[in-house]
Amino acid sequence: MKDVKTKVQQHIKELITVALNRAMEENVINIDEIPDFYLEVPQDQEHGDFAANIAMLLARQAKMPPRKIAEAIAERIDKDPLITKVEVAGPGFINFFLTATWANEVILDILKSGAKYGWLSDRKEKKVQVEFVSANPTGPMHMGNARGAALGDALASILEIAGNDVTREFYINDAGNQIENFGLSLEARYLELLGYESEIPEGGYHGEDIKEHMQELIEKEGDRFLNMDSPSRRAYFIEYALKKNVQRMKQDLENFGVHFDVWFSEQSLHDSGKVEEVIQLLTDKGYTYEKDGALWFKASEFGATKDEVLIRANGIPTYFASDIAYHKNKFDRGFDLVIDIWGADHHGHIARMKGALKALGYDPDKLIVIIMQLVRLYRNGEIARMSKRTGRAVTLADIVDEVGRDAARFFFNLRGADTHLDFDLDLAIKQSDDNPVYYVQYAHARISSILRQAQEQGIKLPVIDGLTVDEFQKYANLLVDESELALIKKLADFPGEVKIAADNLAPYRITVYSMELAAAFHSFYNKCRVLTEDENLTAARLLLVMAAQQVIKNAFSILGISAPDRM
Repeated sequence: MKDVKTKVQQHIKELITVALNRAMEENVINIDEIPDFYLEVPQDQEHGDFAANIAMLLARQAKMPPRKIAEAIAERIDKDPLITKVEVAGPGFINFFLTATWANEVILDILKSGAKYGWLSDRKEKKVQVEFVSANPTGPMHMGNARGAALGDALASILEIAGNDVTREFYINDAGNQIENFGLSLEARYLELLGYESEIPEGGYHGEDIKEHMQELIEKEGDRFLNMDSPSRRAYFIEYALKKNVQRMKQDLENFGVHFDVWFSEQSLHDSGKVEEVIQLLTDKGYTYEKDGALWFKASEFGATKDEVLIRANGIPTYFASDIAYHKNKFDRGFDLVIDIWGADHHGHIARMKGALKALGYDPDKLIVIIMQLVRLYRNGEIARMSKRTGRAVTLADIVDEVGRDAARFFFNLRGADTHLDFDLDLAIKQSDDNPVYYVQYAHARISSILRQAQEQGIKLPVIDGLTVDEFQKYANLLVDESELALIKKLADFPGEVKIAADNLAPYRITVYSMELAAAFHSFYNKCRVLTEDENLTAARLLLVMAAQQVIKNAFSILGISAPDRM
């Protein structure tokens, strides 16, 4: 079902098409075909409710000035009860001015659709995988992981309501050099805690969590591992600590409101022979060569700046090799679209991964990589590097502990992924209109308060389920104040914002929209009393605020944020 705004836009486009055909029949405009055109909402309300760009699109084909084309079309547009005025502006825009209440039907649409308002149910379903966070399991998750978690989860939700079957996936980097260094670091701390001289190797891990793991193990097992050979000892320590780290990751992410459908182990690709298999496939296809004792992939043949090593001179496959095997596995599972969210330092990895997929016979355009820029935390106006609670580097868990899940998720989605994000910790906990998440949540809570007052006063509302459009108009026609109409139009924008967010993989649009919606509601509330002496006007405004509350809930559902009834 099309939303109200889309239906109105489609109606106007049909009127334009009819008018254009008339102009063609009268030989006023001569063209071979009518191009696809759009209607935009002018930034300045003085330019109407919608503006069409069709005249500019036709200028070359018609060999006419666009303004002349626009005038010819405008003159032939049928009179319509929805349209109060049509005018030509600028180089050839056709501006449409509609009746003040053109969007009022959206209130009924929202109340009947409920949590489904904004869903793009008419879109073709695709099987989509979103892989995000995928943090190194050798330590706690950092700020980049936190932003990736909020971004990835919101994006997955948007793609779901856009009509896709979405799988959220976490890739556990539990193989390779970092795991070897992890084992050496654990072993060094173990020996050190038992009074033996030992140093963490270069490239090892110095975090307190390494020491804590080994202290806990000693308390449980004592020194029984001293008599074990070093490789076996490290293997045991790695398995022990990785299990605990992954479990902590899962718990921290669940506390952040992020649940993954799949936790995929990199090591499983090695154990199953999939890494060796994909290397052999590339070799059989002629896309590898040997140099300096290593095996290289001809990535430069596929647009990368340089070739990449698949197997090092020591015989150990690289991380890139296992990542190719992983992406082959993704497409072999039948995903129509694979979306990866990577950190800023992975930009150079895109071309070589797409090249490897192309070399293997997969469509590289079905892999979309979102590069996520860095986060800077601020506290007391200065960059915050340490947690107030632990005195260590700030982790995902620290952020949730300091500002709460809602504020963290909202702030991490305030900007597009390709934009650096400054996160003001003091602002995130401030209970004022300056805090954007508080501002939006307060709008929801304020509506809840209004509805409680209405209930206490015994005000009865029409039954929505059986309410027809004609019956509803009795109430809708009473909503004529500028602030009421502005709020209604903002409500009508929501499905379009969801579509844009889905098409552009941009969840921040929903965050920004929720702030704009809250602003429209607060403006209405400050100007219009909801519970009045007029029974019908009261009912109309109650229906309006109920619709606003529902859309706030729907936006928050996408963002993974709670909608409190009291604040």
